[in-house]
Amino acid sequence: MTQVALVTYPGFTALDLIGPYEVLRMLPAADVRFVWHEVGPVTADSGVLVIGATHTFDETPAPDIVLVPGGSTSVAVHADDAVLRAWLQSVDAHTTWTTSVCAGSVILGAAGLLRGRRATSHWQAVASLRAFGATPVGDERIVHDGDVVTCAGVSAGIDLALWIAERVAGPDRAHAIQLAIEYDPQPPFDSGSLAKASAGTIARANVLLARDSVNVPQVTAAARLLWRAALDGVRGARKRSRRSGTKAVRRSPGGDEVDDRSTDRH
Repeated sequence: MTQVALVTYPGFTALDLIGPYEVLRMLPAADVRFVWHEVGPVTADSGVLVIGATHTFDETPAPDIVLVPGGSTSVAVHADDAVLRAWLQSVDAHTTWTTSVCAGSVILGAAGLLRGRRATSHWQAVASLRAFGATPVGDERIVHDGDVVTCAGVSAGIDLALWIAERVAGPDRAHAIQLAIEYDPQPPFDSGSLAKASAGTIARANVLLARDSVNVPQVTAAARLLWRAALDGVRGARKRSRRSGTKAVRRSPGGDEVDDRSTDRH
C-alpha cells in the first residue's frame, strides 16, 4: 500500500491539490489522506470550494508521499505554523517523496527541508526560496533533488504527480493514468510561462494574483518568516565559522582585540 498525505490547509489553491489527487489516487493500493490539524471542512483560497480533511497529522506519522499545495491567500501564514513544520520534518525521515506544488515549496523551505537543495515554485515566489537556503530554479517545471520534488505553479502539479506515478508504479501505469484523465494539454494560446508571456500579460497576471494574496495576515506572516530565515542564516554562518576555526575577534573594554578562541573553556 502507498500512503499519500495531501496537506489540506485553509486557503489552499484548488488545482494545486485536486490535480495531483486525481493522478495519485490511481496508484496501486493507494491510501490517499487529506491531512490537517483536525478532520472536517477546509475552504480553498476562492472562499467557495470546500473539501474535507480526512485525517490528522497525529493519525499520519509515516506516509510514503507527502504533497504540500500552494495557497494565494495563506501560504505564508501556514509556513509560520510550528506544528505543520514539525510534522513535515518528522515525516520526511520516512517518505519516499516529499513534494510541493506552486508556493507550497515556501512551506517546505520554512520547515528546513530545502536547505542546500535546488527547488522551484510559482514564478512569483521562486526567488523567495533563497531565504530558506535553497537554490531557486526558475526555468524547470519539475525540480528533483534527493527525496524532495518541487514544481512550478498550479497546473504543474499534474505533471509532478505523473512524474511520481512513473517512479512508484512504472511507466505503463503512469501512461495509463495520463490517458485515464485525458491529460493532453493543447491550450488555445501560449503564454503559460514568464519566458513566453508578454510584458502586458505578466502585468495583468500580477494584478490578478495580488487581489488575493495581499492581506494583513499573509503579509505579517511573510515578514516574520523572512526575518526568521535571515536570523537562521546568520546563526548558521557563525556555527560554520566556529567549526572551521575562523578567528572570532571582539573588542575588550579597552579597545584591544581579543581572540575568543583563547578563552579557557575547560
